[in-house]
Amino acid sequence: MTKILLVDDDPHCLNALQRTLRLMLQREQPHIDAFTNPMEALKHICTCDVDLVISDYRMPQLNGAELLEALKQVAPDTVRIMLSASAEFDTMLHTINQAQAFRFMLKPWNPVELEENVRLALALRASLVAAKAATPSAQELEAARLEAEEPGMLHVRRNADGAILL
Repeated sequence: MTKILLVDDDPHCLNALQRTLRLMLQREQPHIDAFTNPMEALKHICTCDVDLVISDYRMPQLNGAELLEALKQVAPDTVRIMLSASAEFDTMLHTINQAQAFRFMLKPWNPVELEENVRLALALRASLVAAKAATPSAQELEAARLEAEEPGMLHVRRNADGAILL
């Protein structure tokens, strides 16, 4: 199931974005969590795995770039999109460079552009997850090395009582 996190201090904007995403992604039936408080959103992502975060830029307590930058540290494989009414160059530059946002979109959003960017973001997330699953862990690499060095070393035979057979 696709999990999306929305963060915007304007509840009306959050509701509109939620409705739009639910209509766009009807077949996928995404699980969407929405927060008006960026600190609460940050706490949430520390305990839940999220595929995509869409955040507003101008918010009290923590701006969107700071939030996405913190999310990058906590959940580096979560794809991040910034949605803002501000088209200031410095804002965009900071968001893209520091927070490594996948996209920077302007409010009011264009539904076609939003859908395209969300679908691209979710495809990127799927490829990141697949690549991570295909990469062997340090423990798997060590087990392969030991098995190559001493074939059969990791395969233990036991009798009915559980005792090791030599």
